Amino acid sequence: MSGMPSILNELAAFAAERTAQAKRKRPLFSIRADAECMPKGNFGFEKALKTDDIAFICECKKASPSKGLIAPHFPYLQIAEEYEAAGADCISVLTEPRWFLGDDRFLREIAAAVRIPCLRKDFTVDPYMIYEAKLLGASAVLLICAILDAEQLREYLAITDSLGLSALVEAHDETEIGTAAQSGARIIGVNNRNLHDFSVDTGQAARLRKYAPAETLFVAESGIRSAEDVQAVREAGADAVLIGETLMRAADKKTVLRALKGEEA
Repeated sequence: MSGMPSILNELAAFAAERTAQAKRKRPLFSIRADAECMPKGNFGFEKALKTDDIAFICECKKASPSKGLIAPHFPYLQIAEEYEAAGADCISVLTEPRWFLGDDRFLREIAAAVRIPCLRKDFTVDPYMIYEAKLLGASAVLLICAILDAEQLREYLAITDSLGLSALVEAHDETEIGTAAQSGARIIGVNNRNLHDFSVDTGQAARLRKYAPAETLFVAESGIRSAEDVQAVREAGADAVLIGETLMRAADKKTVLRALKGEEA
């Protein structure tokens, strides 16, 4: 983990604190046993990204560290159902409670209400959080290279595989993409937003696509606001885009998603 002070390091430290509290209420062996007793997942998240055209992962989030409160009114189930009706391939649900005002309940209820796969968007720093994601109904978890070393990545990917969950492994530069690939990541995401200082470089994902193995699914994340932005990453070889704020701020999410997809409203 980087020693530099940053928002990302704070998020990771708070995730570790949250997990320590959760373990005091319910130990790891208990949550792991329950997760392993569930039917094994079918890697639905990665299957959903293997479309003929670019896939859309649409995000449910109430707030973010960079933008503050995004959705004061947050009918998360209605939002998720709108996404599904508009043709989203997957839904990303924030469960981080302090900076994103997320909640595990949002994921549990959304995963039960929609038929498309859900990603638990959180700052995974402990195997415990992967077992939690399984119990909440997630099809995938987020693993961020900047807060995990190569050994942790391999361990966490092995756990997701054993549960039938997918892992979106997020990288920010060529070196992290290499680490992700060597650790066995099948889905690599590049975030156009720097999670240390939250600056956005909308061309980053497109530039870095060539460093990820051709056979990995590649996701462009953050800063995608228009059909032109989608086209740019499509042409760069991205398999999917993850779109949050643009959709969360839209009064008519169906129309905006269809526009991003290049469809007539």
